Amino acid sequence: MRAVMMSNSGRWRALMRPLATSSFRSFSSASAVTLTRDSNQALGIGQYAIDMLSGKYGDNIDKSVYEKVTQFHTDSVMCGISALSLKTNAPTLLRAEALEYPQEKGACVFGSLKKCAPEKAVAANASAVREWDSNGTVFGYRAGTPGHQAGEFGHNDFYPVVVAAAQARGDHSIDGKKALLAMIVSDEIRGRLAEVFSLKSYKIDHVVHGAIASAAVYGALMGATAEQIESAIGMCVAHYIPWRAIRAGKQLSDSKGASAAISSEVAVLSMKRAMKGFIGPKDIFRNPEAIFRWHEKEKSADGQCPFNIILSTGGDDFAVMGMHFKLGLYEHQSAGALEGLIQLLMKHPEIAKEGIDAIDKIEIAAYEPAFGIIGDPAKRDPRTRQSADHSMVYIVSTMLRKAMEKGGVPAHGDDTWCELMLSPYDYGKEAIANTQTRKLMEKIEFVHGGKEYDDKYPEGIPTSIDIFTKKGAKCSSGFVMFPSGHARNTTCDLKKILAYKNKMLGTISLPEAEVAPFVAKLDDLKSASGKDLDTVYDLKGLIERDPVD
Repeated sequence: MRAVMMSNSGRWRALMRPLATSSFRSFSSASAVTLTRDSNQALGIGQYAIDMLSGKYGDNIDKSVYEKVTQFHTDSVMCGISALSLKTNAPTLLRAEALEYPQEKGACVFGSLKKCAPEKAVAANASAVREWDSNGTVFGYRAGTPGHQAGEFGHNDFYPVVVAAAQARGDHSIDGKKALLAMIVSDEIRGRLAEVFSLKSYKIDHVVHGAIASAAVYGALMGATAEQIESAIGMCVAHYIPWRAIRAGKQLSDSKGASAAISSEVAVLSMKRAMKGFIGPKDIFRNPEAIFRWHEKEKSADGQCPFNIILSTGGDDFAVMGMHFKLGLYEHQSAGALEGLIQLLMKHPEIAKEGIDAIDKIEIAAYEPAFGIIGDPAKRDPRTRQSADHSMVYIVSTMLRKAMEKGGVPAHGDDTWCELMLSPYDYGKEAIANTQTRKLMEKIEFVHGGKEYDDKYPEGIPTSIDIFTKKGAKCSSGFVMFPSGHARNTTCDLKKILAYKNKMLGTISLPEAEVAPFVAKLDDLKSASGKDLDTVYDLKGLIERDPVD
């Protein structure tokens, strides 16, 4: 049956269209709600979040989806607490700011049991999670559905919104399983929006989709109506659109890492205001002067939104299943180059053994937008961590230098990823100034691979790397599409590599003996009670270390 959601004097007309597996990624079976372009999709997103979290569709989400979102949540927390231990600027500042806003029915920042204003706790925790640029990533892509391959970026930065809502309710009614369900719903909304609307194409930062999802999920968890969620979404889109100016320029600032934090903060604040009666712009997806229709006038010339939104309700065809892990600290569009480098070093061990002076030239080919973002000439001479982790030449040179310092790499790719994993210390002041890294950077030529590469994105991360030696040899990685950590990679032992990453980051923040129990607690979130969620981020004191910056 077909379904459309729209408002009519505060009443709903909803039709639903189950989606056949053959139309999408090759998961088992799935059902979904389609919010058609001629409907009030902001209201529809609100109702979807409410219905999912109230159990309307039953308990029919495959366990693999819960396992995946658990992995992403654990990964994000380990990124966040290590950023705080190393006293990174924005997370430390925002955490201190949050603690200046005590609130009885509030939420907790990482490493504290003091309750503070939920939006402030969200800003602090989301900033910490994102600071290393090392947590999950999505490139919006839904195979087989025309118009759903926009390739917008996004990251798993928004889980603190769910935990904040659970804590702010104060009644322990949201247990671990429901919290994970809310995270699935949040990822579903922002992930599906990333498939249909490319914010980056209009120089708008990708966190807008996460803000919309955050407003919807926070509202649904706090008991908001669909109309109130519609108002909050309207406010987010009308009042708080961040531009990619935060990612442009020679040396990037705190604004890059804190973008999701600030957007999720205003999403929660907008939702709180809407629940108190503030009425934001309605039907924002069809508003002719909001970002969607304004930037895609031809597709919306009939007065409707430029796209449909397909949101899964059961099975295993959820957006989170198509999201990708970063196996260390690096901009995810460099993942293909890092995988290529690892494969090349395993095939040609002489490269690591003979050292820098044996190399004549390194050529990396990739797709747009990778070439234009992390290949920006301004990124060839990074002087800050935020610029270095968005510099293809720096990222690849650092991993190659580490291999040369070891004199070789293990025989298996999983072991090599672990041994050469890029950590926060690889982006510290001393590392950025490393003379051997700089020598390698000078040898790299980063080129646009052209149509062959562009056509393969966002399905994969099409990249190749060739190293030319002074002896006249050409060592090639071959064409890389699905590097380790990518959702469609079938060769790596993801659990093994993530366990190594969790330990690497965990030992920065906690005594080594406490790392495994803390990770185990996060991994068992599905079994947590509502009361357990009050202390889920309690670390009994973070280890404070000297900053790397």
